Amino acid sequence: MPSPHWSAPVAHAPVDAVVPLPGSKSMTNRALVLAALAAAPGRIVRPLRSRDTDLMAAALRALGTGVAEDGDDWLVTPGELRGPARVDTGLAGTVMRFLPPVAALAAGEVSVDGDPRARERPMGPIITALRALGAGIDDGGRGALPFTVRGTGSVGGGAVVIDASGSSQLVSGLLLAAPRFEKGVEVRHEGPPVPSGAHLAMTVEMLREAGAVVEAEENVWRVAPGPLRGREWVIEPDLSNSAQFLGAALVTGGRVTVPGWPARTTQPGDALRGLLTEMGAEVSHGPDGLTVRGPAGGFRGLEADLHEVGELTPVLAALCALAGSPSRLTGIAHLRGHETDRLAALVAEINGLGGDAAELPDGLEIRPRPLHGGVFHTYDDHRMVMAAAVLGLAVPGIEVENPETVGKTLPNFTRLWASLQAPA
Repeated sequence: MPSPHWSAPVAHAPVDAVVPLPGSKSMTNRALVLAALAAAPGRIVRPLRSRDTDLMAAALRALGTGVAEDGDDWLVTPGELRGPARVDTGLAGTVMRFLPPVAALAAGEVSVDGDPRARERPMGPIITALRALGAGIDDGGRGALPFTVRGTGSVGGGAVVIDASGSSQLVSGLLLAAPRFEKGVEVRHEGPPVPSGAHLAMTVEMLREAGAVVEAEENVWRVAPGPLRGREWVIEPDLSNSAQFLGAALVTGGRVTVPGWPARTTQPGDALRGLLTEMGAEVSHGPDGLTVRGPAGGFRGLEADLHEVGELTPVLAALCALAGSPSRLTGIAHLRGHETDRLAALVAEINGLGGDAAELPDGLEIRPRPLHGGVFHTYDDHRMVMAAAVLGLAVPGIEVENPETVGKTLPNFTRLWASLQAPA
């Protein structure tokens, strides 16, 4: 059952906090897949433990992979992939797109399903691609969850054309399993631009770190067949999950530091450095991590193409609703197919608090207007909880519906958020 509403805390003074963040969901779930497909055991150091990553670990265990806890780490022991098995994807895009190619390598049937909203998320392109590569899938003609993968223990592989404009995960899922396909894979994208290019760069880099031979050019990716190394994966802090904490510095004119921020990373959350600077923040990076200082006299709106960093949109939209000038966020039509239709949800909830937001064909237009309290609905979407928390810093009386949905990627969010009001 959903939990009662959470009263979003109001900031009565500039925040001054150091916020250590748990590991990256995107890196954790990629590392789990690569470790499961490796030729020897591996270790995942400081993985994120959340609903999405626990679902991935459970899915791999169901297929015959050993995933054991060792303190804060996970030890992954590859095993013979087999069915029958049942995989619950929840609402995790990484699980629903990364697991089917792995399941195609199993001997036996693997049934795949998830939350009700998961059945509406784009899956047709990867189902069609897997069939073209030699996998057997019974989806009843829906091109969506639920479906059954009828594995024979191997996949032929080869060349395939896919429209991945709905999600870069559709490409990443094929690439991660490709070294185990008999002929590897060549994925060619045809269609509108693929969103979230940073996540594709992460997939390519992690494959290479595991020993795969990968060629990447514009809209074409080739992965050669060959063994993957069992290795140690050290997971970076989840930079996208820093957005609301760093945004708190902007809203309150305070200071927030996120320790362990890498000097170089493929995580899309690193774009926050430039985006928050454009809104008036002072951003610095050093041995202590990334520090954001907010201006004392308010901050300005944002005009940005977020196509490559769409997951930052909910928190940025909340900031824009509190800014001193209009904002225009574009390049994010694909967010209509995320955990919820994020564009419609953000417009409904911001306007429900007295704001002035409107949908564009590929984004949002947000104009400043005084906000008032009220219930902020979250639509089973973790990032809507984070957006509501940001608004609550400046707007008394915001009641956040079903805050526990944030456990998808950041289970201890409300505790971390409360720490903003404590001394650094």
